[in-house]
Amino acid sequence: MKSAAARVTTAAEGLPRRRFTVAEVEAMVAAGVMEEDERVELIGGELVPMSPKGNAHELVKTALAKRWYRLPQGGVDLAVATTFRLSEDTYLEPDVVIFPRASGIPGLAADNVLLVVEIADSSLQYDMGRKASLYASFGVRELWVIDAMWLTARVHRDPAPDGYRETLDFGPVELLAPRFAPDVFALRLHELDLE
Repeated sequence: MKSAAARVTTAAEGLPRRRFTVAEVEAMVAAGVMEEDERVELIGGELVPMSPKGNAHELVKTALAKRWYRLPQGGVDLAVATTFRLSEDTYLEPDVVIFPRASGIPGLAADNVLLVVEIADSSLQYDMGRKASLYASFGVRELWVIDAMWLTARVHRDPAPDGYRETLDFGPVELLAPRFAPDVFALRLHELDLE
């Protein structure tokens, strides 16, 4: 099997590219053209290979999910490592998504998601830059980008077409609290069980 880097080309630089839809990518997976667990995102119709997840990333994601799964959910659900379809030609693979239980996974959309969390070890600049801009352009109301190596976070709120109007940085001991449920889902990153 070829590595992800071997399947990426720059040979077509400057030439038109064939764009895909989410439905076409899902059909390619169903037909076995792409593997179901292949780490890609679809951005504006282009498949973007994602870097492998490191141990720090997986430890933080697992600890965060365990912590939040134990809480009284109060009408919300939590999806870990889900495919988040933002439009017919764009989907991302956030680490955690919290959304209203009434919408369910099929109804998950940018306008009803309550919180998106991206956990980064090697992809920090991409998650705080390009991905944050994408989430904002689709109207995702709150995005947390957690640095798995340093246990810091950048919280993005108040989306606009050109990015988030509010960004706040938090250290490991500072209290992070999402706007939709500040008392229930609040946490300090240094208190996560990373064993």
